[in-house]
Amino acid sequence: MRILTWNIASIFQWNSLKNHDAILDYFQADIINFQEIKSNRASLPATVALPPSYDAYYSFPLTKNGYSGVATYTRKPSETVSGVTALKAEEGLTKLLRQPHLKPPLSDEERISRPEAYDYDDEAEADSIDLKSLDAEGRVLTLDFGLFVLINVYCPNDGGSSEEDTTRFDYKMAFHRLLEARVRTLIKEGREVILLGDLNACAAIIDHCEGNIIMRRGAGQGFGDDGKEHFWVENDARRWLRALLEGDKKCFVDIVRKYHPEREGMFTCWNTKLSARASNYGTRIDYILATPGLLPWIKAGDIEPSLKGSDHCPVWIELYEEIEVSSPNGTSTMKLRDAMLCGSGEKDPPRLATRFWDEHSGKQRLLASFFSAGSTSGKTKAKERVTATAIGSSNSTDSETTQTPTPAPDPSIPSSQDSVCSQTSSQSPSSSISFSNPSKKRKSPPPSLSPTTSISDIKPKKPKADKEVKKGGQSKLSSFFVAPSASGSKGVGQSSVVSSSKKGKSKDSSTIDSGTGGDNEGRAMEVVKENDEELLRAIQLSLSDTPSSSTSSSQEAWKSLLKAPEPPRCVVHNEVAKEFRVNKPGANKGRSFWVCSRPVGPGYDRGRSERPREEVDARWKCNFFVWSSELGTKRAGK
Repeated sequence: MRILTWNIASIFQWNSLKNHDAILDYFQADIINFQEIKSNRASLPATVALPPSYDAYYSFPLTKNGYSGVATYTRKPSETVSGVTALKAEEGLTKLLRQPHLKPPLSDEERISRPEAYDYDDEAEADSIDLKSLDAEGRVLTLDFGLFVLINVYCPNDGGSSEEDTTRFDYKMAFHRLLEARVRTLIKEGREVILLGDLNACAAIIDHCEGNIIMRRGAGQGFGDDGKEHFWVENDARRWLRALLEGDKKCFVDIVRKYHPEREGMFTCWNTKLSARASNYGTRIDYILATPGLLPWIKAGDIEPSLKGSDHCPVWIELYEEIEVSSPNGTSTMKLRDAMLCGSGEKDPPRLATRFWDEHSGKQRLLASFFSAGSTSGKTKAKERVTATAIGSSNSTDSETTQTPTPAPDPSIPSSQDSVCSQTSSQSPSSSISFSNPSKKRKSPPPSLSPTTSISDIKPKKPKADKEVKKGGQSKLSSFFVAPSASGSKGVGQSSVVSSSKKGKSKDSSTIDSGTGGDNEGRAMEVVKENDEELLRAIQLSLSDTPSSSTSSSQEAWKSLLKAPEPPRCVVHNEVAKEFRVNKPGANKGRSFWVCSRPVGPGYDRGRSERPREEVDARWKCNFFVWSSELGTKRAGK
């Protein structure tokens, strides 16, 4: 049996496989746990909530949609697959959480622990934090599998905390204490526990990409000769996790580290904004922890860094299907499914499973059903009604047309008009129904000659005068910088008023008098040459009498003028920088910038405010940064 956990960073990340059932089969696991699903019940498709081969359990935030959330899938037993079915399941860590979709609420018999086991007044030490709020973000699912109790958890991150505002950090630590209290309560009841998921903390120095730098920094600050203690002192969450794995109060074993005790770089989370996964600059914050009593059942454990689709990677453990158990009467074989009380055949999962949601159990009618197609007979009747209505409206139109009295012909109206009217009235009744826009004017039909109309009465239309062709062909670029002529004739550059100023000198804004030929071009170039060399070059090219298409030198000049600027080079490594674009909403959205192209690594330069100069490792990314819009300005100043 395989148990897998993965912070998937959205339940809708994967779409390369044909359906969600195929996605779950890809993991080849019997119990699959996801964190940070970023969804809500209303937006969860039936194919995701109710895959054919699995039972699903979800916990959503009560207030924030598309945030947090955890899910657990268990493979259904069948003739070909052993599978597993949970005995009990519940959301949260307290008994205070009231799920609106769960009616009636879980009874004491349906809960995993006895009622008094959920009293955390002493253990949680969270007097300043409301216990209900710790369960309100959809961070915990607890399932009872007989042999062990599995807790799927997504611990809070303290990224939003600061020295001035520690609200989020206080919430995180209160959640950690409540989680520990729940675990120790289960252990007191004699249960074996598997705690897995995103714990958002490192268990050891080797689990952090900058562990050695933190140690050196601690040694410089007086935390012993090696500075190891500084790694724990600077982060309370690390100390909390360390206490679960080491010391007198330890209660868990880090399964993956147990099978790979010396492996370095065994990270499970990377900052994708920095492309840190390529250089394996990350941390190990996703774990599968188990109580010591389960160790005889555990066969192996590892991570899957090659499986992408999230900023985390999956972690899994594998259990033996059977083990040898020693007893006073001798040695016997115990099967895993028997120890998990799975029984034989398929049985119903706990009431928390998605198959009991009203929208999936047949109790609730979906809104889409009101817009679905009806039966064939209903369609036929509807079509008959529509046809009858159309025929009735057509007949009514005909009757109205025939009953309308035709006015007597006026002698003043030419007979050509009569022919037009007669032609219109002779059309079929259906042609009287028009779907065109009545506001649009129809083109009048061409007048037809009648016996009373002579050819001399028809006046031929005057041909439109040919458009005057401007002499000189296309306007020159310099004309845009010339003032209008005294005659006031309209033309290109009529309203252009040019003024120039120099540092240390002031000139009155004046209009350049319009002249002819080279005088205007000379004045325009005189104004422009102080402001922009590229614009001056463009004007010079436009003044050329020879067409640019026939002059190779002119073509090359335009190409060099319109050529994209060469990418800058970072100052430290003198290597071509890499361009990025801001996608985050704000004042800089859409702007491009250049940074050092080297990957991030331990000691990369994050800037003087975040990285002391003695900790910088020049082998990795430097702090070079420049906006694309500033490249031309900086080059002009060189």
